[in-house]
Amino acid sequence: MLVNADFSCRAIVVPDQYVWVASPQSGVERVMLDRLGGEKARATSIVRYAPDSHFPHHQHPGGEEIFVLSGTFSEDGADYPAGWYLRNPPGSSHRPFTDDGAIIFVKLWQMPAGEDRRIRIDTGSPDNWTGPPGQESCMLFASEHEQVRLQRFSAWETIFSEDASGSELLVLAGELMLDGSSYPRGTWMRVPAGGIHDLTSGPGGATVYLKTGRFINTSTEA
Repeated sequence: MLVNADFSCRAIVVPDQYVWVASPQSGVERVMLDRLGGEKARATSIVRYAPDSHFPHHQHPGGEEIFVLSGTFSEDGADYPAGWYLRNPPGSSHRPFTDDGAIIFVKLWQMPAGEDRRIRIDTGSPDNWTGPPGQESCMLFASEHEQVRLQRFSAWETIFSEDASGSELLVLAGELMLDGSSYPRGTWMRVPAGGIHDLTSGPGGATVYLKTGRFINTSTEA
């Protein structure tokens, strides 16, 4: 299966375009944002867990990155409400579930084999943010391959500089503006290096999940 598989092109999915597809596990649905392969594949998705749903214990050979958008996501005896960032390195395993329901942003098979850091960050804690009002940043992960952070923008700020590398965004609050159109909360964008320069925050500002760096592990996993 190929979904937004050409990484040399800009890809944008707005909430009105969400198509919820059932997963192999009852009570779990997903919106496929990009995907290269079958059920086990390099993929970026928004996943919705119904109350009292779960996945069986399983491994993540290519790693897994999660941001909890709403509800409470749980795994292995720990609960993570909205705003938590989780990073499970290649070779890790878990049994994810939820009691009350949850929606999460998930990235699979997008880490180098040598990555070994397990990360848990509460982005709702002011202690994890730095910078002046309107320009605060919450760093989630940094390596030679990529940087991942939450970024708050005040009104009408330019999102990218001209030398920006490949980037991926998820609008968490507010809106972004591009070519006269508004992109609201829930919009996902993937932008190749140098692929966009006129993207700005909207009149009320914006908060975004922002990944920058080169896109890695773009081959299908059989």
